[in-house]
Amino acid sequence: MLSLFFLTKKRKKTLEETVELIQQGDHVLQNELIHSYKPFIAKTVSSVCKRYIYESDDEFSIGLIAFNEAIQKYSSQKGSSLLSFSEVLIKRRVIDYIRSQARHQNLNIDINHNQEDSDDQSGSIIDNELAIDDYKRKTDEQHRRDEILQFNEVLQNYELSFNDLVQQSPKHADARKNAMMVAKIIADKEELKNILIEKKRLPIKQLESYVSLSRKTIERNRKYIIAISLILIGDYVYLKDYIKGVLET
Repeated sequence: MLSLFFLTKKRKKTLEETVELIQQGDHVLQNELIHSYKPFIAKTVSSVCKRYIYESDDEFSIGLIAFNEAIQKYSSQKGSSLLSFSEVLIKRRVIDYIRSQARHQNLNIDINHNQEDSDDQSGSIIDNELAIDDYKRKTDEQHRRDEILQFNEVLQNYELSFNDLVQQSPKHADARKNAMMVAKIIADKEELKNILIEKKRLPIKQLESYVSLSRKTIERNRKYIIAISLILIGDYVYLKDYIKGVLET
């Protein structure tokens, strides 16, 4: 719902931006990314197994799951790239799988000790990072839910709801950006902000002195402008992230 509310003009995404969208719940993009990186997954798994791995092999399935796990756990703030992070994680998971199979079958494992030691060390670091990331992600999710619930209560004072906003959101990217810019003016101008907060209405007459948009255009996007204004005025860390990129372009 939030992605529909704040939808902006499409452009080619970086790998990090793609991963961020996937982490926010874009399953279509997730499937597309995993499919496009199957050769990378196969190559990484093959380097551990020391033989060519096919998609029908169990080891490839383990690598596929590990790559998906890397997508969900990756953070660009860690300093490494997604591919570097996922490569270590894939190797770690495949080695664990091989060891597990060997234990069940009482077999010796032919894994290079240098690689094993390196992967163990890297895996230990990753495991620690994953534990921290899991805690941070769960905390962020709870804060995000709390923030949305709080914002929903504020919207009710203006006889608005999230469903209204999705339906009333401007259809074109330029129109959405213009509406956001109007909202920013309201948030920045004390006179306009006070009218919105105290009288619970959009200061359309006063806005005509600050914007070149017609009164009709402002009235058409009234609900959307009010909502964006309230986000910019309020202490909404997560909701502001959805619109920051649009205002900075």
